[in-house]
Order: sequence, then C-alpha cells, then structure tokens
Amino acid sequence: MDFGQLRQLVAIADEETMSAAADVLRMPQPTLSRSIRRLEDDFGFALFDRVGRKVTLNDAGRTAVEWARQLLRDEQLMREAVETSARQTQMLRVGTVAPAPLWRLTALLMERFPRETLTSRMLDQQGIIHMVSNGTLDLGIIEANIPSAKPKALRDAGLRSCPLMVEELSIILPPSHPLAAYKSLTAAQLDRETFLIMTDIGFWRQRVDHALPHATFIEQNDSMVFSQLAHSSPYCMFITNAPFRGDPPAGRVIVPFDDPAAHADFLLVTRDSARSMALELFDWVNRT
Repeated sequence: MDFGQLRQLVAIADEETMSAAADVLRMPQPTLSRSIRRLEDDFGFALFDRVGRKVTLNDAGRTAVEWARQLLRDEQLMREAVETSARQTQMLRVGTVAPAPLWRLTALLMERFPRETLTSRMLDQQGIIHMVSNGTLDLGIIEANIPSAKPKALRDAGLRSCPLMVEELSIILPPSHPLAAYKSLTAAQLDRETFLIMTDIGFWRQRVDHALPHATFIEQNDSMVFSQLAHSSPYCMFITNAPFRGDPPAGRVIVPFDDPAAHADFLLVTRDSARSMALELFDWVNRT
C-alpha cells in the first residue's frame, strides 16, 4: 500500500465511478483497476461490491476512505515540514519521474560539487513542472517525449531544459525460458508473462502497465530481497542500461525490449530565477 493508491481510493469515492476517477487521475482505467485490486490484496478484504461493471464502496471501503483522507492530510503536513527543513539547510530539492536519471544527476553533483547534497521526491511529470515553476523544487527530471516537455511549453512555464540521459529497458530471463532464444522481444510476446519488479520505479510502472495490460507483476519493495529473488526467480524482470544499477544476475539471459515504451529521454529542468547552486549544477549538466 502506498500514498498513490490511497489517492486513487479517495478519487473513486469522490468521483463515484472508476472511469471518472481514472479521468481525474489521468491514468488508464485498467491500470487504476489493477492498482485497487492490489490495495484490496494488501488489506485482505474487498473494498468494493462489484456487480457487472459497476463498483460500489462497501463498509470496509468507506472505512478505508476515511482513514485514507486522514493519512493524506498527515502526509501533506509531513511534506511541508520536510520541505521547510530542507530549505533551511539549503539542500537542493529535486523532483524526478524515475530513479535512474536521479542517480545520474547525483553522480554529476558529487563530481562537480562534492560538498553539496540534495533531497528528492518521485512525482508525476505535471507535478514536477508546476513545482519547479513555483519554486517548491530547485530542479526537475522529466520525460522529454511528451507535450508538456516540448521547448515552447517549458519556456511558457518559465523553465529552461537540457538533456540529462537516455534509458532503455531490456528483459532478463532464465536460460530455460521459451523467449530466451529471441534476439529481441515485442510487447505482444511479453504481454501474458509474469514479471518480478521493484515497487518504486516511477513512471516506468505506468509505462509497462500500458504496454503489457495482460501481464502479471509481482512487486517487491525491499531491494535486498529483490536482489536475492533475481538469482532464483523463474519470472521475467526488467533491466535498465543505466550504468548505476549494477551488474545483472549471473546465469541469466538479457534480451532487448523492442517497443517504444522501453525507451525514455530525460531532461533536467530549472527556472531562470532558481537558486545559484541549482543554476550552477544545471549549467554543469548542460556542458557534460
């Protein structure tokens, strides 16, 4: 269970239908439905009564919504307190849509400004653009190939941008897997496979949910446990070409994932009036 799922639950309660909530959340309805199913699995109880395509909150669901609202209020208070503390200590505040480009930015920060540090948050693209524009964040890492990241849109928001890195996903398979002999794999070939994935992979989760709507995803939020399972699991896994992730599990086959969903170009963004340290790091990235 995470705060994203709590926001989804509250949205369904507020909008009264799954489809309307999906529109408000700007996510595909099948993705929202699967996320709510995972939340129910975590609780061990159904939160909705389902008749055909109609879903209605049951008693347990209404109780969950009440607690979700309180937890989300507390989360906002906590974030405001943390942001105040970060502002006082002059740490760079960074929002990112994915983990790998944050590792890249952190490496560049340590290389050029070893005495500085940053605090980071995984956010959606629109949230990052808004928070960099209003000064809540010093820097943002966003995906390049969507309308909100186009040069004119960023200029209109008072932002400057530069390339940060490119990330590609491939598939890790046991040598005995039927797909391990292929030179590359398409979404159609992978759509009904079972994947072992880390929970906190940012926008990549929505990407793979959309590209592989019939796949099964087994989530793991403990990186040490995930690493152990990666050596023995019979399931597929994703691997990034980002050099900060470490070596792939021994004895496994890596096959390129031949689909647009497996490719992402990331931009670093900041505003013209950002703090001097943020502008210096931005200029350093832009020159690197």
